[in-house]
Amino acid sequence: MTGTMTEMGQAGPGETTYLSIGKVAEQLGVSERTLRYYEQIGLLTPGGHSPGGCRRYTARDIERVTHIRELQEVMGYSLEEIHELLGARDRLEAIRTAYHQAPEPADQAELVQEALRTLDQLRARVQAKVERLGRILAELDARSLRYHQALEDLTERRPPA
Repeated sequence: MTGTMTEMGQAGPGETTYLSIGKVAEQLGVSERTLRYYEQIGLLTPGGHSPGGCRRYTARDIERVTHIRELQEVMGYSLEEIHELLGARDRLEAIRTAYHQAPEPADQAELVQEALRTLDQLRARVQAKVERLGRILAELDARSLRYHQALEDLTERRPPA
């Protein structure tokens, strides 16, 4: 990493700010063990390490963990699915970098085509999840309707008081 390692909020121009694993865990409401596990399975790579070898996380790392948690909690993705999604996202970032370094328009066009293929695959995965969630929602709506109907039937049968 370029720049000087400092604690988050104390960096000057050209410096990269870092947080310890404990501070990141506390800030995000996850355990240190979770962060280590994300690293172990390849979802997260700390932005740096202290001279003593302690993990240090950047704002970008924090955004990544937040994204992982959202994919788990909101979309119901497994860690394996998240690994694939983040791999595609990382690939798009690499394509973007390569695009800006490509000297020839033909090379740039090839990179744009690769990015489009990657985006199409990502979109298809998310769309499939949305469709599954839509089916679950429809089942819940149908069940709710049956319960409302049952309650209405019971109310109609009740003798007046």
